Amino acid sequence: MTRREEAHRVRHHLPMIGWLWLLWILLWGSVSPVVLVGGLLAATAVVGTFSLPPVLPGAVPRPLAIGRLLIALLTDLVGSGTTVAWQVLRYGGRTSAAIVEVPLRVDSDLLITAVAEFTTIAPGTLVVEIDRRRQRLYVHTIPVHDEADIARRRKAVQSVERRVARAVGTTRRRTGPPGDDGSGLSPDPDRGGRTP
Repeated sequence: MTRREEAHRVRHHLPMIGWLWLLWILLWGSVSPVVLVGGLLAATAVVGTFSLPPVLPGAVPRPLAIGRLLIALLTDLVGSGTTVAWQVLRYGGRTSAAIVEVPLRVDSDLLITAVAEFTTIAPGTLVVEIDRRRQRLYVHTIPVHDEADIARRRKAVQSVERRVARAVGTTRRRTGPPGDDGSGLSPDPDRGGRTP
């Protein structure tokens, strides 16, 4: 394999290296220099040793979109944590809850899993089921008092979905309907196009 082919192979496997590196850091629960460097070396060695297919063919990590995704996640962690703490202090075991069905637009196992993980990380929400065939998440959430709360939670999960799709878009050319941004979102039948 020539040096150019090797560089091309590594570039197409960067999402997998990044994913394994993040998993390494989360498992160690530390961001010390030894963990960071060791994780990067381990992830690169695994991807270099084993012939793995690309995680998302044509995926292009977008640093600004990834930054916005992480900022939104941190903001949501603080906001959700405060809301859940207040509900527990005020209502205790009588806090109202619901399971909300959330239709998805992404059509990739990795992206659906990422949306489910980012949704579950936030206090007060837990993905209890993924219906892969129908592209649905079922999310247990607190607090829920009325239909407006259900709609708000559904919109929040779909917002996470859009951020995840934008963070790891694809290099496809825009051949679809207007609004096709190559983000990995599948057509929205309710709108006749893709999610904005």
